[in-house]
Amino acid sequence: MGERILLVEDDARLGAQIVEQLRGAGFEPLWWTEGRALLPGELPDVGLVVLDLMLPGTYGLDMLKALRSFSEVPVLILSARNDTLDKVRALKLGADDYLTKPFWPEELIERVRARLRRPVLQKADAVLELGLLRVDFQAREVRVEGRVVELTRVEFEVLAALARRPREAVTRQWLVEHVLDPEREGTERTLDVHVSRLRRKLAPAQCVETVWGVGYRLVAGDGS
Repeated sequence: MGERILLVEDDARLGAQIVEQLRGAGFEPLWWTEGRALLPGELPDVGLVVLDLMLPGTYGLDMLKALRSFSEVPVLILSARNDTLDKVRALKLGADDYLTKPFWPEELIERVRARLRRPVLQKADAVLELGLLRVDFQAREVRVEGRVVELTRVEFEVLAALARRPREAVTRQWLVEHVLDPEREGTERTLDVHVSRLRRKLAPAQCVETVWGVGYRLVAGDGS
């Protein structure tokens, strides 16, 4: 059996279908039928959480918020709510993806696989050092060659999103949807402006690399 996945879904019929789909794709599902106010040490050892929002017990977003206080396990939200504000709130609370019901089973499985392919920053690795760059995620501090670099909130969030997947290309669309505010600044052109400013501030570290036709990735730029 493959990676273990926690499903939190109160709909008995849908939950059973998802469990069957996950097993058929080679995963090991663990199914909870209600939300729980998780504390450190209470989360099972899983590689991904698939979380419904409208749950008995603890509401899905409250569960997500509690989970993010001690774990960076990837979270895929399942919800019948298609409102943009709900999606934005979930992503800002730390969700990694948002899938609206109803959905095709094949899409769910592919999203699960895509999320599991991405490296995850654990709490024990809350500081990334790559070339001249040092990013402290908890303190929200960035240093280049030991010098503190002052970044705006958006600049830090862009850098942090890349730093959580070092050397991996992150699409411009993903960064727009997960980092920028879609109600105010959610365009790829605006993203490119933030990246341009970020690069200038991080000099001489040439660490934010353009992947043409895709997006950006963080590399060990040495300033040479």
